[in-house]
Amino acid sequence: MDSFFEIKNHQPHAILGLHPHFDYFKVIRLWRPGANKVFFELFGEIVEAQKIHDAGLFEYVAPPETTYLDYRVYHQNALLTHDPYAFWPTFGEMDQYLFAKGVHYQLYQVMGGRLTKMDGVKGAKFSLWAPNAKSVSLVGDFNFWNGLMNPMRSLGYSGIWEIFIPGLKEGEKYKFEIHTQQGNILLKSDPYALAGEMRPSTASILYDLERFHWNDENWLKQRADRESKSFPMSVYEVHLGSWKKNGEYFLNYREIAYALSNYCIEMGFNFVELLPIQEHPLDESWGYQVSGFYSATSRFGTPEDFRFFVNHMHQQGIGVILDWVPGHFPTDSFSLGCFDGSALYEHADPRQGFHPHWQTHIFNFGRHEVSNFLIANALFWLTEMHVDGLRVDAVASMLYLDYGRKEGEWIPNMYGGKENLHAIEFLKHLNSIVHERHRGVLMIAEESTSFLGVTHPVKQGGLGFDLKWNMGWMNDTLRYFSIDPLFRNHHHEHLTFGLIYAFSERFMLVLSHDEVVHGKNNLISKMPGDLWQKFANVRLLISYMICQPGKKLLFMGCEIGQWDEWNCKREVEWFLLHFPLHRGIQNMVKQAN
Repeated sequence: MDSFFEIKNHQPHAILGLHPHFDYFKVIRLWRPGANKVFFELFGEIVEAQKIHDAGLFEYVAPPETTYLDYRVYHQNALLTHDPYAFWPTFGEMDQYLFAKGVHYQLYQVMGGRLTKMDGVKGAKFSLWAPNAKSVSLVGDFNFWNGLMNPMRSLGYSGIWEIFIPGLKEGEKYKFEIHTQQGNILLKSDPYALAGEMRPSTASILYDLERFHWNDENWLKQRADRESKSFPMSVYEVHLGSWKKNGEYFLNYREIAYALSNYCIEMGFNFVELLPIQEHPLDESWGYQVSGFYSATSRFGTPEDFRFFVNHMHQQGIGVILDWVPGHFPTDSFSLGCFDGSALYEHADPRQGFHPHWQTHIFNFGRHEVSNFLIANALFWLTEMHVDGLRVDAVASMLYLDYGRKEGEWIPNMYGGKENLHAIEFLKHLNSIVHERHRGVLMIAEESTSFLGVTHPVKQGGLGFDLKWNMGWMNDTLRYFSIDPLFRNHHHEHLTFGLIYAFSERFMLVLSHDEVVHGKNNLISKMPGDLWQKFANVRLLISYMICQPGKKLLFMGCEIGQWDEWNCKREVEWFLLHFPLHRGIQNMVKQAN
């Protein structure tokens, strides 16, 4: 019991709660560190427990007929409810088995903080994977962020820690306090949280997803019946934080839904692709350094607001694709890095687990629990949020162990090669299960190398993606168009080379956000010549793309000839539409679509 008082005990439920006692009686043990007296309700009457340890352990000898539903205790916030330490585990043995195998595809229903009902008692269950932790406590507003108050129970070999807290409601903020084997204390956000605080705050928030009612049944049926990939796609790539703003403030998902759907209908775009909307701490990362993989970012509203956005877009006949980032994650102390004091989600060796370009951690795809975390995350957005596809970011960095590294800075695979065999198997597993469970959903790879078979079926040795961004076409074509027409006849290979491999994969032609930032200039500014020639070249470029084989994607602002590079802090320069030349480009894109 001494280990319990030092918060090193992995089975607090074995001490606290309702237990058998001598002479057929039962004993109720309560843990209230710092308290001198403790009262609770038993059979409708208020009784006082006896203090049996100065650290804050109290007990009361109860009648033999007492059950865990017959008494209620006071939380630290004075809420009178049932005893958290009197309930059975919320994470079952089958859940543990499937998770360890990496095939628990509804993992998002049982992990993290979730509002639920146990034996008729409303509250919230919390489950966390931290196999190397010495102990884990739940902290939040309800216990004044005191890590002594609510130690969690370990479920053994699975590495899962869990607790059920009766009486908690939607909106409660919480984190996990993890005591490591090295003696450190880490305060971590919930990796499976459905909502999080607006940056710079980082607490997780309990949220109820069940009350929203979808009205997109016709869209989903039409999507499932669409077996062939031979349908027209004109995709509008959007960063929600800078497409339109209300002065210095972000628009809500609901406001964006109306404005963006109307604009897409007017312009002829039948899909939108959103830069990552999962929770992230840094605006300047554009969402590509994700800290809350299951949370729609609070910048634009609640998860229900995001569901409204998707639902409305579907009702208007517009598909929604999300950028999804399974390759890496940021090093912020509250996030996944060194989660339980060990390299849990990432590789321990920085030659495998740290990305030198982005200064981020790399997921350990060979660990079943990590791949399960990511695959269940993809299924969460497709199942619970009804999105129509995922554009998987930075696939090349996942496929190659030497990506962005010099000789000696990477570790070869078991055969001495540079391919990341675990990542390859992860992508095959991901695409197989997504297509098995969601007919008509699109999996799109942003892959910049000549890796063979990205869009080939898994059963034929491919990765199983539906589409691949044609990065080579984008770079070659933009290089060609930036050359003065007087000299282009010496550079026609930039146009012809792409046709050599145009049908080796199912390609999507893109003029994306990557090509209008970091000193690369916007489309109009890339073009040679005087003002008239610049606009004529942009019209020619977009016309050329429309006439090429493959799906099409255009980044916001390019359709109006925006001069300045994209800035994630400012909205698209819509005022340019007051000028005929810019309106002309927009009209041309509209007619081409």
